[in-house]
Parts: sequence; structure tokens; C-alpha cells
Amino acid sequence: MDAENEQQNGTPAAADATGTRGAVSRRAVIGWAGAGVALGAAAVGSVAAATRQDDAVPAAAPVGAEVPFYGEHQAGISTPVQDRLHFAAFDVSEKATRESLVKLLKEWTKAAAAMTGGREVGTGAVPGSPEAPPDDTGEALGLPASRLTLTIGFGPSLFEKDGVDRFGLQAKRPEGLIDLPNFKGDKLDPTRSGGDLCVQACADDPQVAVHAIRNLARIGMGTVNIRWSQLGFGKTSSTTPDEQTPRNLMGFKDGTHNIAGTDGAKLADHVWAAPGDGPEWMTGGSYLVARRIRMHIETWDRASLKDQEDTFGRTKGEGAPYGKGKEHDAPDLAAMPATSHVALAHPDANSGLMILRRGFSFTDGTDGLGRLDAGLFFLAYQRDTRKAFVPLQQKLAASDKLNEYIQHVGSAHFACPAGVRKPGEWWGQALFG
Repeated sequence: MDAENEQQNGTPAAADATGTRGAVSRRAVIGWAGAGVALGAAAVGSVAAATRQDDAVPAAAPVGAEVPFYGEHQAGISTPVQDRLHFAAFDVSEKATRESLVKLLKEWTKAAAAMTGGREVGTGAVPGSPEAPPDDTGEALGLPASRLTLTIGFGPSLFEKDGVDRFGLQAKRPEGLIDLPNFKGDKLDPTRSGGDLCVQACADDPQVAVHAIRNLARIGMGTVNIRWSQLGFGKTSSTTPDEQTPRNLMGFKDGTHNIAGTDGAKLADHVWAAPGDGPEWMTGGSYLVARRIRMHIETWDRASLKDQEDTFGRTKGEGAPYGKGKEHDAPDLAAMPATSHVALAHPDANSGLMILRRGFSFTDGTDGLGRLDAGLFFLAYQRDTRKAFVPLQQKLAASDKLNEYIQHVGSAHFACPAGVRKPGEWWGQALFG
């Protein structure tokens, strides 16, 4: 689960831009007016200043504000973590062609730019012809942008599926986009794993996130279909130093030593693919591992406090490492059980290895046996999965005491390209060009 992510990597690269824009969308105006909230001060700065930050990412924008869509890197990676998630993996239809897939990606990009800007898709939900379906599904009418970010990734099966190069992309598959190995203890559900494409929608309003995925699925009908999706809530990681570390469903602070979105050096070293790392189309991008991790909540809730703290190697209240007083104190790995999560996952125990995590809790009803289907939807971004998530997870799967209480039940791997730099460009343009 890497709840600790005690992890911390080429050239100095810009982090995601997360400022607000001067232009106020029609949807946002309606939402702010209806709520009776004066948010004019949130919309400051020019588009040019907001869409490109060379060294750092500012603190999270006010709730309701925009996160710029255009930039060197895709938003939603080092962007300050929002409160809600709707993640969807898509499969491309067997009847789709390269041309129809390119057309879809262009349409998706336009829609993503509109929705992250707090605008409706196309002609909107109501002004079009009464005899035709609306361009926008409409459930976000009256709502502000809510810091919505949309992040796309391409799975291994897009490049080759059952030995077939469907879209002429096989030669452009990065070596780093591996089929993940089987890890000890995995019990993966194939219906919750894999996918040709993925879109990660994060926002501070769950309806805004769901609206975004729903519109993309509607636009893609006939070319792609949703393979699986996951809702998440209550951000379980922070990507800015001034954010309070949230807690996971086990009650422990989660992501204490996550890479900060303001730390350009660590992002360059550990998150962004650099020139020479792989194909040129991935430069400035990142590799995403998505894992659905089921927590055995009922078993955990019967464990003693000492056993729970021994499992993590931290105190439950403060989150301090064993033998220390504060959460961010440097841990003494020798002072905690050797099989504790921190002792195994900390960078000092892994030659400085780090990943950037964006985890979200989930509860999806029950499992049919009277137990909660709940846990952590774990999103890990890294410069090279072979050198980051894979060795770390192999180590954790072999020895982590936390394995008594969790099980990985879903898994996927995606290559997330660099950002769309300006209007007129589109998701995956460098890959298909």
C-alpha cells in the first residue's frame, strides 16, 4: 500500500501549474452566485502566468477555482491533491481505427480543456437543438470548476494486444511501460485491472469529477468503452508541504514523506521522464501505477493499538516514528519492528527511492459476506516504474506486516505523456504524430 511513501529524482523540470485564471466561466459565475459566495479574489493572474511555472507549484487554489489545463506537464500529478476522485480505464473498440482514435483524442482534449475551465462541453447542456442530445450531460450546471484536473494515460495493450499492433504504435511503446509482474499476495480481479487508456479526474466536488468522466465516456461511445472505474474520497496524500497529512481508513496518517509538488528537483529526479529515458513523446510525462487495495477493516478493528502501531512503525495519534515525538521527525529505523511498513518503505531503507503518490480512500458497499468492501485506491507516479514501484512493492509484498490486513485486488500501468502546451494541440499528439 505504501501508506508511508517514505520515498523521494533528471533535468530540473516544471511542476504542474495550479494557479487560477482571470477569466470567469459561465458555469462558475452561476455556481458562485447561487451559493452567495464572493470568490472574485480567487480568480487572479493572467493565463500566461498561470499555465507555466518553471520552478514550483503554488499552494492549492481556493475551492471552486480553476487549475490550468495547458502546461509543460499534465495537471493532476504534482497538483495539490483534491478531495474527490473518479478514475476510469477504457478499452478501445475492436472496430476502432487509428483515425477514429485520433479523432476521439482531439475531441477529448477540447472537452477536458472546457470542463477544467468550468465550462460546458460543446454547445452545452441546454442551448442546442431540442431534437438532438445535448453536447453536455448537464449535472455540473451551476457548479464551479472545483479544481478539476483530468490526466490521461496509455496502457500496454494500446500498443499491442494479443500480439496485434492495432494502431501502428508498437514501435513507440516505451521500455518502461512494462506488464507489471505478479507480486506475492496479489489477488487481482481482471475486471478491475488493465485498460488501453485511463483518465484520472480529481476535483473538490464529487459531481464535477463524475461529470467529467461521464462526458468523456459519452463522447467516446462507439470508439471506447469503460473497462472499470473507481470513485475515491478524502484525499489520503498531500503534495504540498503546508498541507496536513490526511488519514487513511486505518486511522493512520498516510503519505508523510510524499514528494512535494513544489519540489522541482525531486520531481525531476523521481517523477518526470527526462530526455533519453525513452521515446521522445514521453519526455515530460510520467508512469502511473494504479492499485486497488482492499483493507480487511473488520480484522484491523479488532487489533490492539500496539499491534496497529507496530504494523506502521508510527504512533496513531501524532504519526511520529517510533522513538520520536513529531510526525516529520527523521525516523530511527532500528527503533521499530523490522517488518513495519515504515522500516521497509522509507527511502533510507531503499537507497533513496521515491514515488509520488495520490491515494484516495474508497468504500464500495459490502462484499456479500457482511464485510465492508473498503480500502485505498493507490496512484503512484514515477520516472521509471521498473526502478521505483516494482522493487518497492516486491519488498513490501515479501515482508510487510501490513499484508496481514490488506490485499491488492486491482492493478494497471499507464504511460502519461507530457502536458498539452497550448490550444490546438491534443492528448497523445506526439505519440500519434
